Amino acid sequence: MGLTLCAVLVIAAALGVVWWLTRPPALPTIPPQYLATVQSATKACPELSVPMLAAQLDAESHWNPQADSGQAQGIAQFHPSTWAEWGKDHTGDGKADVWNPADAIPAQGAYMCHLFKEAKGIPGDPTQLALAAYNAGPGAVLKAQGIPRIPETQNYVKRIEALIPKYTQTYAKQISVAPSPPGN
Repeated sequence: MGLTLCAVLVIAAALGVVWWLTRPPALPTIPPQYLATVQSATKACPELSVPMLAAQLDAESHWNPQADSGQAQGIAQFHPSTWAEWGKDHTGDGKADVWNPADAIPAQGAYMCHLFKEAKGIPGDPTQLALAAYNAGPGAVLKAQGIPRIPETQNYVKRIEALIPKYTQTYAKQISVAPSPPGN
């Protein structure tokens, strides 16, 4: 009896290890503290969706508001010159702060909306072109008349495009379980 129980436990443990090692990776989700900010940042731009902006933030910083590549800063990874033009005080504290997601995420949404407009008339997928412009700069996309042949930019676009369906799936779940605002 003891030997049989031991064998069953070993088999169960082995099956558990196999399951653990072969399970699909967890889908990414928008951190709850940023959900309303991301939703708000996409409202003024019909081309920009919540899953797309979420995928871009994931690719830029993995949702880390202190991310610093040495060339770009904050959750949205703004280059200082781009932040100087697009950074705004969205919190009302008197300071446009690249390190504050409540300032950086709406600025990213506004900048992406601008990039969609800049990419109009260029052949190709508008989302890919706007993402490429965010990564390489709008001048590089205009000069290339498409996604520039820059491996980092091409991989950036592919990475975000792979994340969008995942965020679409998890966002639908997030908003279906999110509590309704008071008065609704």
